[in-house]
Amino acid sequence: MAKVIHSMIRVLDEARSVEFYDKAFGLKVADRLDFESFTLLYLGNDESSFELELTVNKGTTEPYAHGNGYGHLAVSVDDAAAEHARFEAEGLSPRKLVDFAPGGPGTDPIARFFFVTDPDGYEIEVLQRGGRYL
Repeated sequence: MAKVIHSMIRVLDEARSVEFYDKAFGLKVADRLDFESFTLLYLGNDESSFELELTVNKGTTEPYAHGNGYGHLAVSVDDAAAEHARFEAEGLSPRKLVDFAPGGPGTDPIARFFFVTDPDGYEIEVLQRGGRYL
């Protein structure tokens, strides 16, 4: 059986991205592999063995085009409202907190979440833990 171990995104500014992912999600650099034309940074924390790989292509100065295929990364947190407030206090500009109730008003929500955008324009969904979002 396969085990999902990481997802990779390309970033322009190593320091800016490392600071964002640490401030937002407590992800720290677990490993850094430096090559002639690129650097790989593996970010993680004690919540999961899954890592986010940041690829910094040396000499690249223009933002990456995400195309129409990229969707978003998702992380789960204990309290989405508390995290939303913390993101606002940190100046991370989260979008509005949503209680997703596809059954309409008065029905129980199946998810509580918000989105935030990283320095390179990648969307990250922050979901409250519960149901299938553990």
